Amino acid sequence: MLKLKKTKDEFSTPYTCMNAIKKGGIETKLSMVLMGFGNFVHKQKIKGLLYLAVEAAYLVFMLVNGIGFLSMLGSLGSVPQKEIWDETNQIYVYTQGDQSVLILLYGVATVLLTLLMVWVWRGTLKSAYKAECLDKSGQHVNSFAEDVKSLLHENLHRLLMTPPMAAIMIFTILPLIFMICMAFTNYSKIGNHLMLFDWVGLENFKALFDSNSILGSTFWSVLGWTLVWAFFATFSNYIFGMILAMVINRKDTKAKGFWRFCFVLSCAVPMFVSLLIMRTMLQPNGAVNVLLRNLGWIGADASLPFFTDPTWARVTVIVINIWVGVPYTLLQLTGVLQNIPEELYEAAKVDGANAIQRFFKITLPYMLYVTTPYLIVTFTGNVNNFNIIYLLSGGDPVTDLASTAGKTDLLVTWLYKLTIDKQYYNIGAVIGILTFVILAVGALLTYRNSKSYKEGGI
Repeated sequence: MLKLKKTKDEFSTPYTCMNAIKKGGIETKLSMVLMGFGNFVHKQKIKGLLYLAVEAAYLVFMLVNGIGFLSMLGSLGSVPQKEIWDETNQIYVYTQGDQSVLILLYGVATVLLTLLMVWVWRGTLKSAYKAECLDKSGQHVNSFAEDVKSLLHENLHRLLMTPPMAAIMIFTILPLIFMICMAFTNYSKIGNHLMLFDWVGLENFKALFDSNSILGSTFWSVLGWTLVWAFFATFSNYIFGMILAMVINRKDTKAKGFWRFCFVLSCAVPMFVSLLIMRTMLQPNGAVNVLLRNLGWIGADASLPFFTDPTWARVTVIVINIWVGVPYTLLQLTGVLQNIPEELYEAAKVDGANAIQRFFKITLPYMLYVTTPYLIVTFTGNVNNFNIIYLLSGGDPVTDLASTAGKTDLLVTWLYKLTIDKQYYNIGAVIGILTFVILAVGALLTYRNSKSYKEGGI
């Protein structure tokens, strides 16, 4: 406890917002209203003016646009676009109405900008209090040139991290929050809610979880297949890749490099090309069915239902995923096998352990210990494996015409169809949120189990 307390005191700073409010002078407290005032008083005039300029720019934005964006965020607009007949030109003229999408986007951006401004305000307040403390104690107060110089030396990390953090804020956080907000609206083609839409609360979630409705039954069916697909796609590749790596890596196997080259050669071909070729070959009149007809194994007018029967289609995409995925697993596990200490196997042989016992006591635990993060990433990637499903089967077959998903659709491909093809943006946003939650929970549980496994030792 004493050691922890000492470490905390060592890295703590007295220049906090609470100390600035409680112990700061009048110039520091005025900095809560006029940003940079305390810096301006205590020998940091340029820095104080810059802070004041930032505050002025924010206030101007809020007065001109920001307050309007926030005021309309609650209603998402109320003026519809109108069609008026122009008697002079004998054409219909459309008046400009409210666009709920832009209102929601600008409103969310304004909220994020306000939160960013609060963070800047806290920094300016602490900076003003630090300048006051240093000036009153007779210590040196950095000039603007010295502050700029520090950005190239001890504070270089802040300078380098600012652009990527700004990019993350604009291109990741803002769209993510926008999508989350969209899940609580009726933004969809249904009811012509593409221009004007309203907040509906949890209605979209209720509709999706209602197993008695078409949408709800489709969701549970797609979710179940997504989890089944992710499990088999992950562990079938891992198991077959492990077996292949062990067979090639054993001492009795000759020309190891040649066999690895044969399997890894498929990685040189872009995966989407391989998938499109396989899709063409497995069509009813594709190369595989034509060959089987010529050999007399199926009837002259028959064809194997690779993508027309639900069970066949699901097995087909799993098998093809093994074909395209095993070479990558082979590369991963070959390196792991080559790094297992040979002394462990020699000691196990001396103790009388057979090949099966050596595998389960040495090889498998060591590989799982090393490749658990790889398995987590692979499982997550398979839940969102858009390419294989979309390029192979397109989510087909569709056995229920009232459904918006096929029997091989994953959540991610169903989301694509709902948003791009059907324009059900609100339901698509809900599915996006649920997919993220499923992946986060799965990754967390897997990480905790793997951490407990590693703490227990190999």
